[in-house]
Amino acid sequence: MKPVFALLFCISISVLNSLIAQNKVWKLVWSDEFNYKGLPDSSKWSYQIGGSGWGNDEKQYYTSHQLKNARVENGLLIIEARKEQIDKNNYTSARLVTKGKGDWTYGKIDVRAKLPKGLGTWPAIWMLGSTTPLTWPDDGEIDIMEHVGYDQGVIHASTHCKKYYHSIGTQKTATTVVADCSEKFHVYSLQWNADSICMFIDQKKYFTMTNEYSGKDAWPFNQPFHLLLNVAVGGFWGGAKGIDDSIFPQKMEIDYVRVYQ
Repeated sequence: MKPVFALLFCISISVLNSLIAQNKVWKLVWSDEFNYKGLPDSSKWSYQIGGSGWGNDEKQYYTSHQLKNARVENGLLIIEARKEQIDKNNYTSARLVTKGKGDWTYGKIDVRAKLPKGLGTWPAIWMLGSTTPLTWPDDGEIDIMEHVGYDQGVIHASTHCKKYYHSIGTQKTATTVVADCSEKFHVYSLQWNADSICMFIDQKKYFTMTNEYSGKDAWPFNQPFHLLLNVAVGGFWGGAKGIDDSIFPQKMEIDYVRVYQ
């Protein structure tokens, strides 16, 4: 090997080892590119169904196997909230989950999405502990992206656990402004390891929670978690300033979901 090529080879190996050491080299372990048409892939997604308010006084009924609320078309997953009545609920939507079909401890998750807008909308890309039964907040929640329509363009990232959660005002949270989040696609990302949880938008970090190594009450994030995608309507937070019925239907469009470890 000629000296110049040997030097370049050694530099390349050095750079690669450095990246591995920094946990920046990722292997794709799960994904949905939505390169099909119809209902979401049942080998990857399940539905959570009902209109009980979901602990937040939400107003929608989450349906199952309804193309009007969750469908894949033109290379995108569409989750659509609609103004229509089921039982006592005046709105329908969908909540897709990967539990039992995609559960991970640590890794990187990228979701490229365009968000709904309008008073009363509350889309979320988030994770819950995969324990059965789930005890909330003890088993943990990771909110990769939340957006409420009355605060257009402000993106929230949060974590919740027994020691740190919103009902007692101790949650770990951060916000950043993405003014065109409802007009353009952006990549909402989580990077999660034994030491920290970080959230990014388009590779720009704006949230970090650090493991204080004081036990499960502060860090239940060392166990499998699964992903949830949904568009809620109203609720204690999403509906804090009311719901504008004239905006519906509203949809969250997702280009891909990619999980790396």
